[in-house]
Amino acid sequence: MRLSTQVYQNRSLAAVGIAAHEAGHAIQDARNYKPLVVRNAIVPAASIGSGAGIWMCIFGLMFSWQPLLFLGIGIFSVVVFFQLVNLPVEFDASARAKHELVALGIVPAAEMSYVNKVLNAAALTYVAATLQAVMTLLYFVLRARD
Repeated sequence: MRLSTQVYQNRSLAAVGIAAHEAGHAIQDARNYKPLVVRNAIVPAASIGSGAGIWMCIFGLMFSWQPLLFLGIGIFSVVVFFQLVNLPVEFDASARAKHELVALGIVPAAEMSYVNKVLNAAALTYVAATLQAVMTLLYFVLRARD
């Protein structure tokens, strides 16, 4: 499990929540959580799609070269698929974290509202990234139809 120095050396509820979320991923891995397996399998393709795919779309539009635009759309679609698979992985890791923090007595139930705020805010960043990827793909698909 990897934690930043700021999280590892901090005793705040926010740091505890972040560390527990990462522990949630470790639990997913130990239990062979299928969405995590899928997500990890497509990370290399998604990395290529986020870099090369977006530039193919941009250059395809700039130079009015439809084959390059369509190839870029196809490759960038992997990024959208990754983001869609990633959402349940992240939400599940946070749910596991919340459960374990209370079950193990690390955070009293009365103070879980603070941890919930941190984990919910983190989850919203994944929702935003997914929406951004979907909207970017939709933009290029609509531009390809022109």
